[in-house]
Amino acid sequence: MTVLKTSVRNFFAHKGRMALSAIAVLLSVAFVCGTLVFTDTMTATFDKLFGSTASDVTVSAKKVDHEQHTGLPDMVPAALQDKLTHVSGVATSDPDVTSQDVTVADAHNNKISPSSGAPTVVSNWDPTETRAVELSSGHLPQGPNDAVLDADTASKKHLKIGDTLRVIAAPGDFDVTISGIVTFKTTNPGAAVVYIDTATAQSKLLGRTDAYTGFGLTAAKGVSDDQLKANVKAAIGGGYTIDTAAETKKKDKDDVGGFLNFMKYAMLGFAGISVLVGIFLIVNTFSMLVAQRTREIGLMRALGSSRRQVNRSVLIEAVMLGVTGSVLGIGGGIGIAVGLMHLMGKAGMKLDTSQLTIKATTPIVGLILGVVVTVLAAYIPARRAGKISPMAALRDAGTPADGRAGRIRAAIGILICAVGVLALIGATQASKASSGGGLLGLGVLCSLVGFVVVGPLLAGFVVRGVSAVVLRFFGPMGRLAERNALRNPRRTGATASALMIGLALVAGLSVVGSSMVASADDQLDKSVGADFIITGAGNGAQPITAAEKTALKQAQDIQHLTEYTIVNAAITAPDGKVINGDLSAADPSYADDLRLETVQGKLQDAYGKDAMSVPEGWAKDHHVKLGDELKVTMTGGRPATLAVRAITSDDTSIEHGSMFTNIATARDHLPANKMPGDFMLFAKAADGKQDQAYASLKTAVRNYPEIDVRDQADYKDLIHKQVNQLLYMIYGLLALAIIVAILGVVNTLALSVVERTREIGLMRAIGTSRRQLRRMIRLESVVIALFGALVGLALGLGWGATGQRVLASQGLQILQIPWSTIITVFIGSAVVGLLAALLPAFRAGRMNVLNAIATD
Repeated sequence: MTVLKTSVRNFFAHKGRMALSAIAVLLSVAFVCGTLVFTDTMTATFDKLFGSTASDVTVSAKKVDHEQHTGLPDMVPAALQDKLTHVSGVATSDPDVTSQDVTVADAHNNKISPSSGAPTVVSNWDPTETRAVELSSGHLPQGPNDAVLDADTASKKHLKIGDTLRVIAAPGDFDVTISGIVTFKTTNPGAAVVYIDTATAQSKLLGRTDAYTGFGLTAAKGVSDDQLKANVKAAIGGGYTIDTAAETKKKDKDDVGGFLNFMKYAMLGFAGISVLVGIFLIVNTFSMLVAQRTREIGLMRALGSSRRQVNRSVLIEAVMLGVTGSVLGIGGGIGIAVGLMHLMGKAGMKLDTSQLTIKATTPIVGLILGVVVTVLAAYIPARRAGKISPMAALRDAGTPADGRAGRIRAAIGILICAVGVLALIGATQASKASSGGGLLGLGVLCSLVGFVVVGPLLAGFVVRGVSAVVLRFFGPMGRLAERNALRNPRRTGATASALMIGLALVAGLSVVGSSMVASADDQLDKSVGADFIITGAGNGAQPITAAEKTALKQAQDIQHLTEYTIVNAAITAPDGKVINGDLSAADPSYADDLRLETVQGKLQDAYGKDAMSVPEGWAKDHHVKLGDELKVTMTGGRPATLAVRAITSDDTSIEHGSMFTNIATARDHLPANKMPGDFMLFAKAADGKQDQAYASLKTAVRNYPEIDVRDQADYKDLIHKQVNQLLYMIYGLLALAIIVAILGVVNTLALSVVERTREIGLMRAIGTSRRQLRRMIRLESVVIALFGALVGLALGLGWGATGQRVLASQGLQILQIPWSTIITVFIGSAVVGLLAALLPAFRAGRMNVLNAIATD
């Protein structure tokens, strides 16, 4: 009880000194809890939506592995309707026609697609829709020209009853007029939904009136879903996919579960980095508090307190800190989740805050995480406190460094660093990206841990080097700042290590991102001979329709237009192994549009009759030689025997690992309804007519807003934007770890000022001005920040360069160092150090000289 009282008294006596550590715990726990609440809310929202839309039993087409993407949804015969209505236990059978391979535009030719990337769904209206939506104005579709739109899309796109919409689907385009607005009974996560009448949906979305995409069955009273499923299966056989409501809900949940889990664990990964950085802050805080209370602890030991009691006293303070930070962090996490929901709302995915889902496990996880991390971080300082002898009561505050322990630590750190460096070197020499990736991961881990362990040793060298360049211009205050930073290398190393981790990750990812862009630009310049690259809806996710292709063929000043698609096929290798793969089927002019190097044969020959190419690595793995004949069975078509006429080099990032054949060969072996649509078109301008051809192509597709016509410069810009968006998102997530690291610098300086109260008083007494004193502390902060930045950036550059070499076999051939980013980060670190010192420096300058000198 005495230990507990002492711990509580000490905690509240030093609560100001622990405030920033509590904030670090708060931020880390808040990020973890916010991620859990946000993803749980998203999952619950989707679950509720899926549960409200699922029929008791659903009948749909049986899925075929590697189905060709024709732009048409899978279909079942309409004649099945009569059979289903007579199945025992079926109360009603409602046919469904739904397509997501569509684009919907308004009267101004603007797409109404959600900006979040959620799908645009066009479906027939049937009675089952009333489970999910209700009519809020207007009337339901009553003829081929009527359409009903969801209220969220109508509001975002400023659409109203009477407005015209154009639906662009694979069978053709058609216009409809908004006749009604429906509101979702549950939260609509962001999809744009258009309802039309059943006959129009059949003819316009499927291109035929004798098919549907499925049936929704309602069970008669007293019939379970499982019993109804058994009855339906017995009546129509196993040629269809038959799911109960629970099974449909699970499938829908699995479809979005991968994305939600990726988001969840990616965010938790970054939260883990911030937790790791926070550990350094807490270790430093308790180490300094123990050092400042050396005499006090010595007196406790002299009065009879055992080592265990002293140790326990420090750990109890850590528990109190962890509990305080965690409780506040749980509340902050809920705030972060609400903020993320509003952010997603601006991106187009609506999430209702009234459905905020806080599972019982979330606050428990947050509390356990905060307390365990804090106690673990405080354990070493607590042990150090327990070792303080009663004689320490006669000494000044501060514990002497254990030279032997420092030497052992340095030796261990150097050994771990050596393992990391060897792993990184091994990664650059690996023959395969998979094995190189494993060594890269080991190298990153060991080098990071090694640099953290060896930090105090590095501090002596790096701080002196930085000081020689930066601090010599500031005279005596600069030299004092250097000595203060070197006074406790372990503390300086720990403070800088927190900043080092975040900056190392930023630098490493910047190198990989810049190398990716530079390699892609180089490959485009070397390999792409086409002047223009044309993609359909979703940047090529949906095939280009026949109407869109016809419009493009009307463009002027075009030398040739190359059709290109992806054909799914099963390929039988000479060893008898069947490999599911994709064939890039294109016109022969594609050999000029994409100039790929071959190791054997000519790529042009792969576009001959019943011919193909295979990539170099695939040929080696399956013992395929030039001239070999391979059995190729295209999904939905008849088998073909294709001769290997070229083996392409793997030394490329564009079409890496692709197999090529003539699009005419694919059409010869696939029925028309199984032939996938063109995913891309490539165009070559007539000599000297590139500008005219570009303008002509843009004009040709002015009525098709989903078609993107890009020249090579446009395509490079697209790649740059995609890579930068990913990097900016990662930088944003890493910002939390860097913020926690900055708090560590502030906390270290603040506690250092308290520790050096008497020293500061003496300096003021012998003539040091407040301005000089503040400058000394600011310079000390800057040199610590630059130490962390130098080590972190050097480490990150090594990781990034190794990552580029590992991915070189995947087309990442060029190492590009983003010097502007590196220099900006380095200068930014100096600014961060300067800002971090403002409050501690102000506090030091305001000290009363006599009181400071009298401080014990």
